[in-house]
Amino acid sequence: MFNSPKLRMLALVLSAGVTASMAQQPYAGVGRAATPKELQAWDIDVRPDFKGLPKGSGSVTKGQEVWESKCASCHGVFGESNEVFSPLVGGTTAQDVMTGRVARLTDASFPGRTTLMKVPTVSTLWDYINRAMPWNAPKSLHVDEVFGVTAYLLNMGGIVPDDFVLSNETMALAQSRLPNRNGHSTDHGLWPGKSLGNGGKPDVKAVACMSDCAAEAKVASFLPAFARNNNGNLAEQQRLVGPQRGADTTQAAPTNLAAASVTTAAVAKPARASKSTEVSAYALAQKSGCTACHGLDNKIVGPGLREISAKYSKRADAQSYLAGKIKTGGQGVWGAIPMPPQSLPEAEIATLAQWLIEGAKQ
Repeated sequence: MFNSPKLRMLALVLSAGVTASMAQQPYAGVGRAATPKELQAWDIDVRPDFKGLPKGSGSVTKGQEVWESKCASCHGVFGESNEVFSPLVGGTTAQDVMTGRVARLTDASFPGRTTLMKVPTVSTLWDYINRAMPWNAPKSLHVDEVFGVTAYLLNMGGIVPDDFVLSNETMALAQSRLPNRNGHSTDHGLWPGKSLGNGGKPDVKAVACMSDCAAEAKVASFLPAFARNNNGNLAEQQRLVGPQRGADTTQAAPTNLAAASVTTAAVAKPARASKSTEVSAYALAQKSGCTACHGLDNKIVGPGLREISAKYSKRADAQSYLAGKIKTGGQGVWGAIPMPPQSLPEAEIATLAQWLIEGAKQ
């Protein structure tokens, strides 16, 4: 078919193009390559060496105007507010500006740590303001507004004068006056490690135990035995955070943790309902609204009352467990619909719990 040398060459070129295309797109028909303009829109970070910083400028005065209209409501007029977010300004001195180390970072008695006390690079401030502020409209500030707001923030910290204009050309000057510029060490084994000229040495050095090692501790529960199942069997309950299941609290805790300072015998047992109150228990259940959600033998919203009896009547702590459930409510044992807590007198709760244990007789 491809007897001509030119046709054979064309076939090879086309084949190579298809192969390269398939290599770039492993899932046919899914997605596409980003355009240069799309990449440029995402590539907005500014590095400590100012690579990525766009051209622009903003004065302290201009920054104050932007600050008062878009920033002060959260950060305070002078950046000192602690009402919505942590303070941005405060805790730095003229001496810190000279040394590049904030002395109060080592003062345990100082009440807080502001942004200007901690941040080591002006690029961090500029980059964060540019990509994330204002918090309700991120990336809405013009480049010159970002320069102005950053200049005003530095001015409030006594780092630059009132007539200072921050720009891509004066950023290095502002950096040279940042109070904690020398508080950022790269002498560690973490990222970026050797790329910034440090030795890449680890922060810690652990020595693994290779002989006569102690047995590994296994923590199973810190609950004393008498309280282990107070909130029902965790293994049967569906948590609001997801399908995780807890420990089977109907089983005894491991022997090394089961010994508790207070034993079951030492806990006062709830009073049992008297025979005289048992007679009216079904009427009490109706009066209290129990039968609106629970049928005697069938589920309405929650399980049937006799289903509850069959499930729990054999438990040694059935009376206290059911009384607790009536009082505090719960969710997850019988389904996702929660039962609200019941604000009944203790005697009535005890009556209902005992009635359930004895079969929920009508």
